[in-house]
Formats: sequence, structure tokens, C-alpha cells
Amino acid sequence: MKTSKRILYGVLPVVVVAVLGSIFVNIGLDWFNTLHKPGDWIANWIIPVVWTIIYTITAVGIYRILGREKLERETAILFIINGILNILWCLIFFTLEQKLLGLAVIILNLIASVLLLINLNKNYKTFYYWLLIYPTWLSIATTLNLAVWILN
Repeated sequence: MKTSKRILYGVLPVVVVAVLGSIFVNIGLDWFNTLHKPGDWIANWIIPVVWTIIYTITAVGIYRILGREKLERETAILFIINGILNILWCLIFFTLEQKLLGLAVIILNLIASVLLLINLNKNYKTFYYWLLIYPTWLSIATTLNLAVWILN
């Protein structure tokens, strides 16, 4: 596949997810900062760094796959589902300030990320190892979302 199409199909969608998620997070950041959080809460600067790493790994991985072969349909669908759930969680939790509904969405996102990882392990072994960070991070984020819901 040509470089321009690889960027259009592989990189641009990841950038869109990252930008939309960031917009929704920034809208609700003042609200979020007023919430009670556990004493061992992750430092605020770590969260965007980890998300940047995840989005970069995803974009580079899809870009590389598209340079060699077509992305499997099931894999593409799982990436789309994960992207939509990422955006939806940012909207619901931060912008709409819905902690419990946000928890439900992030649990669905965690499940979808595990399904994506299983798919990558079957079809794209190297990418699987690169993206192990994603469901691991979502597990941490889910726990923190739960803690915020309990404490507030």
C-alpha cells in the first residue's frame, strides 16, 4: 500500500481518536481535579505520557502492517471498536461527568482491548507484544475510575 494510504488508513484514525479524547478530557479536567482520589493516585503527568505511547505504538503498528499486507477485517473492526470506546469514555466520564456510566464504558473498553490483543496474538505477533501496554493501562484506568466513583 502507498505511504499516503497507509497514513490515511493507519495513522489518521489514531490521531482522530487521540485528539477527540483529549478535547473531551480537557473540557472536564477542572471537574476531575475537584474529585476525591485514592492516596496512591498516579501522578497527573504520567497519564498523557502513557496514552501518547499507546497511540504512537498503535499508529506505527498499523502503518507497518499496511506496508506489508492488508489489515484483517476482524482486526480492523476491533481497532474501530476500541477507538470509539476510548472517545466515548472521555466524553462520558470527563465532559458529561458521569462516573458510573464511565465505569461501564471503560469496562467494555477493557474487554474490547483484550479481544484485540487476542486477535493480534493470532494474526500479528510482533504488534501483540508492542500493544500489551494497552489493556494493562486500561486495567489501571478502570481501577482508578472505580475508585473515583466509590470516593465521590
